[in-house]
Amino acid sequence: MGKKKTYDQDFKIETIRLVKEQGRSVKSVANDLGVHEITIYKWLRQHNEEGDRAFGDANSLTPQEKELRALKKENDDLKEEIAILKKAAAIFAKHSK
Repeated sequence: MGKKKTYDQDFKIETIRLVKEQGRSVKSVANDLGVHEITIYKWLRQHNEEGDRAFGDANSLTPQEKELRALKKENDDLKEEIAILKKAAAIFAKHSK
């Protein structure tokens, strides 16, 4: 598995600005910047939920904000696991017939 890329706060905010303020499509911005579309959608969701603090230093968050962020991440991870397990169950059900 490849190394996970990290992007700084300014890059994320500029990427969001290209989509929101300039009206460019996520696909177009993703192609131009070499960032996966899903990553940009995640940044947009985070920015919509948390505003300009979405990409700030985690140390500047209150304990409640840190907990909320951790719980949202855990929830997203669990939803992804459930989706994978449902697909696997469907595949196994086909093969067991």
